[in-house]
Amino acid sequence: MRLATRAKGPPDGQLILVSADGSRALPATGIAATLQYALEEWDGVEADLRRLDARLAAGEGEVLNATDLLAPLPRAWQWLDGSAFPTHGELMQQAFGLPAIETDRPLMYQGMSHRFLSGHEDVPLPDEADGIDFEGEFGVITDFVPMGTCAADALKHVRLVILINDWSLRAIAPVEMKTGFGWVQAKPACSVAPFAVTPDALGDAWADGRIHLPLAVTLNGAWFGHPHGREMEVGFHDLIAHAARTRDLVAGTIIGSGTISNADHATVGSACISERRAIETIAQGKPATAFMRFGDRVRIHAPANGGSPFGVIDQRVVSGRSA
Repeated sequence: MRLATRAKGPPDGQLILVSADGSRALPATGIAATLQYALEEWDGVEADLRRLDARLAAGEGEVLNATDLLAPLPRAWQWLDGSAFPTHGELMQQAFGLPAIETDRPLMYQGMSHRFLSGHEDVPLPDEADGIDFEGEFGVITDFVPMGTCAADALKHVRLVILINDWSLRAIAPVEMKTGFGWVQAKPACSVAPFAVTPDALGDAWADGRIHLPLAVTLNGAWFGHPHGREMEVGFHDLIAHAARTRDLVAGTIIGSGTISNADHATVGSACISERRAIETIAQGKPATAFMRFGDRVRIHAPANGGSPFGVIDQRVVSGRSA
């Protein structure tokens, strides 16, 4: 199934189901008004949602206007972002002389979750000097996860898989990191591709708690990278278990993989500007690629079998300053 949220009514929008080709939709009227409700009541509504999905497969549905869509979860109870691709961290450490993080635990931070941007709306930010960067990554949305859930049991709590652009302000991040209290200003609202997909709909691309798909990234129309999701050092089951060690996770918790990064970065490129700048610094002694400026556009999607199961993130950065 492919689920989406249409901008209609309250801030959480209207839950709809979308056809496999992304062209048609049916509202989940009478089943679940919002995606958050569906996640909280998944066992009770899944069968009805799948029957609705079967109607779409049979050719029913109205023409879908993608510009009407919000992020699948326009706001969420919790957003936890991992850093599960070791190449990314290793490049940062080598280029900028950062110490290795000595831990045997998955890396994770808690970010802003009260707003997620759609994959097509402009992204307002205050200042180009803040070092505007995109970060392409995959994510999962869980149902309720009890405290102490182990990795072996965690995947049964994954209800949906999503594609995320985790916006970062690189000039602010080091300042906040030095405080030891984590990020606030350096991590504005993330963007999410329009469709949240059930794991079974991904077929073989969902395996070992990982999304085995490439992430195609262009910046201002030019190729930037196509790193692959299979190189996660730890899977989403490990990230869920880590997050749930000392607390329950509410239904609607979003967990991210962190920036997708591959060991063969010379061939496959990168999913964020900071990593490319690190590669340039290692090779040339200084970075050559600039961070984003107002008017720049980034496009991110995960191609699969001639389509894009999550849809496309295609956004322009604009000035968010008041006149």
